[in-house]
Amino acid sequence: MQEAYSNQVRSVREKIDAVLKSAGLSINEVYPTRGGKKPTGKKGVVAPKYRNPVSGETWSGRGRQPAWFSEALKKRAVTAQSLLIGGAVAKKAVPAKKAAVKKAKKAPAKKA
Repeated sequence: MQEAYSNQVRSVREKIDAVLKSAGLSINEVYPTRGGKKPTGKKGVVAPKYRNPVSGETWSGRGRQPAWFSEALKKRAVTAQSLLIGGAVAKKAVPAKKAAVKKAKKAPAKKA
C-alpha cells in the first residue's frame, strides 16, 4: 500500500516538473510561499509597560507574568494600573455581553 502511494507521488512530481520545465518556471515562481524556508527573524522589541517599584524591573505585558508582578497584585491596594510606567496605556476590560432576556407574553384571561 505504501509503495503504491510512493509511486503515485513520484509520478505526480515528475508530471509537475515536466510542466514547469516546459513553461520555463520554477516551483517558487508558481507558489512563492511554498518550497522555501520561511524567514525566522526575531520580532521587534516591545517597550516595557510595567515597572516593579521595588527593584525597577520591567515587563512588556506580553508572555507569562513575572513573579514580582504576580506577587505585587496579591498585595492590598496594588493593581496592574498602579504598576504602569508613565505613558503606557492599559487595555480596558471588555464587559461580557449580557444575554437578552425574553419575557413570555401572558395570554389574556378568558371570562366564563
